[in-house]
Amino acid sequence: MSSKNGIEQICINTIRFLSIDAVQKANSGHPGMPMGCAPIAFLLYSKLMKHNPVNPKWINRDRFVLSAGHGSALLYSSLHLSGYEISLDDLKNFRQWGSITPGHPEFGLTPGVETTTGPLGQGFANAVGMAVAQKFLAAKFNKENFKIIDHFIYSIAGDGCLMEGISHEAASFAGHNKLGSLIVFYDNNGITIDGNTSLAFSENAAKRFEAYDWHVQTVNDVNNLEELESAVKKAQQEKDKPSIIITRTHIGFGSPNKQDTAAAHGSPLGEEEIILTKKNLGWTEEKSFFIPQIVSDYFSNVKERCEMAETQWNKLFEEYSIKHSDDALLFRKVMKGDYGDEWKSKLPKFENYSELIATRTASGKILNEIASELPTLIGGSADLTESNSTHIKIWKSFSKENNAGNYIHFGVREHAMAAMMNGMAYYGGVIPFGGTFLVFSDYLRPSIRLAALSHIKTIYIFTHDSIGLGEDGPTHQPVEHLAALRAIPGLIVLRPADANETVYAWKTAIEHFGSPVALVLSRQKIQTIERTKYSPASNTTFGAYILKDSDKDPDLILLASGSEVNLILKAAVELEKEGIKTRVVSFPSFELFEKQNDDYKEKVLPKKVKARLSVEAGVKQGWEKYIGDYGYSISIEKYGASAPENILWEKYGFTVENIVSKAKDVLNRLR
Repeated sequence: MSSKNGIEQICINTIRFLSIDAVQKANSGHPGMPMGCAPIAFLLYSKLMKHNPVNPKWINRDRFVLSAGHGSALLYSSLHLSGYEISLDDLKNFRQWGSITPGHPEFGLTPGVETTTGPLGQGFANAVGMAVAQKFLAAKFNKENFKIIDHFIYSIAGDGCLMEGISHEAASFAGHNKLGSLIVFYDNNGITIDGNTSLAFSENAAKRFEAYDWHVQTVNDVNNLEELESAVKKAQQEKDKPSIIITRTHIGFGSPNKQDTAAAHGSPLGEEEIILTKKNLGWTEEKSFFIPQIVSDYFSNVKERCEMAETQWNKLFEEYSIKHSDDALLFRKVMKGDYGDEWKSKLPKFENYSELIATRTASGKILNEIASELPTLIGGSADLTESNSTHIKIWKSFSKENNAGNYIHFGVREHAMAAMMNGMAYYGGVIPFGGTFLVFSDYLRPSIRLAALSHIKTIYIFTHDSIGLGEDGPTHQPVEHLAALRAIPGLIVLRPADANETVYAWKTAIEHFGSPVALVLSRQKIQTIERTKYSPASNTTFGAYILKDSDKDPDLILLASGSEVNLILKAAVELEKEGIKTRVVSFPSFELFEKQNDDYKEKVLPKKVKARLSVEAGVKQGWEKYIGDYGYSISIEKYGASAPENILWEKYGFTVENIVSKAKDVLNRLR
């Protein structure tokens, strides 16, 4: 087989059998999708994608998102053959402890992996977010004759991805905003774990995406490389619409007994079936993980071509740097996550201590001050701009007419908003944020979890943080949501006590790398704490700090976050009138406090002080660690109610009188 087509088929089958062998050796995994989609991966990595295995982070590379993340063996095999730092031993250690080839792709772990995928539909929405970031940065930095950002976002999505609601949200957004650099392959194999897709899925996907204003093509046989390549080139030429290429594939392609069956989805083929598959596909080599020399030579040439593409881009950027030096300098900085220090000087101070201001309002004022110094800050709200205080006066809206706009109208698409934010963060160069009510954080949770798992920089603005929002009632009053967010490993949750703590919450969010950050903000107005009398708000960055202390060692420690801090300050005054030495601890962030050393933790919460009382308008869960065996929590262990704010605080026990009473009970139990 010396013909071009013959070599290509050998390459495709090499991808198939490397994937099959990896799954078989691991004795777990998903061979069916890689066997069916190998022609797509081959075409992208060997011919159509602009990428450089020597430098996986080349800025102007095409991005590939495997939304159907269970087919990870396809991605790892393609990356290995292309010359990324994934060895044959890495393929052999597929799904094993300490390997860089886990069961589903993980961003930051494996060279060439652009996103963390597996939960279906997430990658689809990530790809939409990447396309937004690309459009935005291209509009900011490209100049006439200097397209320094000029590439495509590719993705493979399966039946499951298209069934998930998140894909509907993201596809609608992408079509509306004409994200023409996005090209999605729909792996239309007709099979799910339960059997044929007809059991649960009968929609006309082509009409659906046409309705979303996508460019739609159908390839009836994914193994027809000429037809497949032609479809991709047509998609590349379509600048005003995202593209979907509906490809008829066969799960477990080539397997005599398992092709087109659910049995090929999530289990190894088995040694006997592998032998039969090799025979069926004309693969004469019996040993596993075999790569023909002709395939190695083919991909060596591909690697050289890829390196040349970056070399040419580097020359273009050198010329750009000469003619547009300021833009080039800024571009380099933002792509490295260097935002400078000027924005910090814009952070406001709230020194009118008689002022009552909601932390959501303070957040809006902060955003408006720093936005001018953070040109690649980008984000918006899920149709709650005014409620979330995310309107920024100097910004224009991102739209199909204006890709340079920083403000994104995500629409009522909370889940896609968060996944798109992830895609923007994966892409790099931007600081994505998104706002909604705290109670709707449930809608975002799968994407927040993946952001934390991926250690990426996304910022969530969650307002209306308690029963304090009043008459909207229990459907909109978060109770368990703070605890639920705090339960996500790697997510930094900040619930500031007043406007000045909100300043430092935002400072943390901008400066913090390696974790997403959630800002939990009030709808109701809060008394600005008098910082000339109490500890400075800069202590917010420690997660918890002594806001007010007694002259001598305390008898009692009161702890709270958010609006409830003002309550415990007032309660402390009343307790001290009765001779009870009281320490007040503002506790904006469990996660930041846990990052402090033991000496600091002991200083704030000395073990010898057993009498502790936490006050927070949510479930108690999480406070047990800080109140100890003898402490007590004033919390909410049931749903809220529809009533004016002041009535709710009274009925649910969030009053100075109740705090004083419960504090005395704690002390009495210890005597």
